[in-house]
Amino acid sequence: MTGLFISELERTFKRKKTAVVLAVYAGLLAFIWFFLFQMGGISFFDADHAVKIDSLNSAPLFLRELSFVITFIVIPMFVADSFNGEYTSGALRMVLIRPHHRLKLFFMKWTVQCLLIFLILCITWVVGTCLGRVAMPHVNETTFLGGQTVGTVGAFLYSLKFYGICFCIFIAVISMASIMSVLMPNSILSCVATIGALIGSVYVSDKLSFFFSVTDSVFHELSSSNSEFLVNLLFPILLISLIINLIVWKKKEWVG
Repeated sequence: MTGLFISELERTFKRKKTAVVLAVYAGLLAFIWFFLFQMGGISFFDADHAVKIDSLNSAPLFLRELSFVITFIVIPMFVADSFNGEYTSGALRMVLIRPHHRLKLFFMKWTVQCLLIFLILCITWVVGTCLGRVAMPHVNETTFLGGQTVGTVGAFLYSLKFYGICFCIFIAVISMASIMSVLMPNSILSCVATIGALIGSVYVSDKLSFFFSVTDSVFHELSSSNSEFLVNLLFPILLISLIINLIVWKKKEWVG
C-alpha cells in the first residue's frame, strides 16, 4: 500500500501540468497579496458585506480571493490529469497490469489529490497569515460575519474551522471531478464536465450553492449558531460520490 502511494505521488509531481498549475497558483498568491494591499486592505465576507483586512482575519479573507481558482481550475485539472490523463496516455494500463487491486489504486489517487489540495490550503493559510501580520493593521480583536468578535486565539480557531470546512468542500469537488474523469473520454471533456456539474448544482438546489461560492457559504455557516451543514449536507454528498466512484471505477474496463 505504501509503495503504491509513493508511486502515485511520484507520478503526480513528475507531470508537467502539476508543476505549471502550482507555479501559476504561486503567482496568483503574490498577485492577490499585491492587489489587496493596493486596494487598501478591503475584502468581503460576501457580496453584501465588505470588511477591512487586519492581522487576525487575513487568512480566511485571503482564501476567499483564491477559492474560485481552486474549485474551477486547480482541482478539475489535477483530477482529470490523474484519473483521465493516465488512461488516455496508456500509463494507467501499465500500472494496472501489475498485481494491484484497482480499488486500492483509486483510493491512492483520491488520497494524493486530497493531499495536494491540503498542501495548497496550508500554503495559502501561511501566506494569508503573513499578509495580515506584515501588511495589514495590527489588532487585538476582530469581528467576523454575524458579529462574532474574537481575540487572537478565537481568530486562530475560526481560521482553522474555516479552512477545515473549505477543505471538506474541496474533497467533495475532488470526488465529483473523479467521477467525471472516469466517465469522460479525455481530459479536456473531464474538466469541462466537472465545471459544468459545479455550476449546474446551483440550479439543482440553492443548498448546493457552496460548490459555486465556497468561502461565502462557509462564512455564513460559521455565523450561524445552529448550522449542521457538514452532517446534513456535505458528508452525505461526499459519501454518495465516493460510492458512485467505486462502482464506476470497478466496472470500467481500463486495460482493454
